[in-house]
Amino acid sequence: MKSPNFIPLFLFILSISSLTGYAQKSDDLNPADKQNITDLIGKYSQAREQSDTVLLKSILMPEVDQLVSSGEWRYGISGSMKGMMRSSAGNPGTRSLRIETIRFINPESAIVDARYEIQNPNGTARKMWSTFIVVYDKDTWKITAIRNMLPAGG
Repeated sequence: MKSPNFIPLFLFILSISSLTGYAQKSDDLNPADKQNITDLIGKYSQAREQSDTVLLKSILMPEVDQLVSSGEWRYGISGSMKGMMRSSAGNPGTRSLRIETIRFINPESAIVDARYEIQNPNGTARKMWSTFIVVYDKDTWKITAIRNMLPAGG
């Protein structure tokens, strides 16, 4: 009777665990990358607050896309920027983003989850979540996707 060969199964399990085990929590990040990603989200917030299209264009990938809490999709840098400027003008208030987690997908891409709040002129606050997909491109971190979510009941 021939004994079973477990080597292929072992190699399969090892390869799957190495692929799924790469994602890193914020605490595991290179401190310089963590700071650069944090700065990137700060620049995004500043660009939105000041309607700075030059800064915004410098931190977005050309193929950026955005899904906003109203359900509108914005595609490409031009469509995204137009929608952002329209939204900022139509929804006045002070915007703030507070990063909760940064997690690498691989060395050149990460997921950034942040609390997103708009303090309205009437004193009320709109509390949401934003998720950014960021990529390392030409020696700098840039935003390639944004997802804004309004929690149920919010």
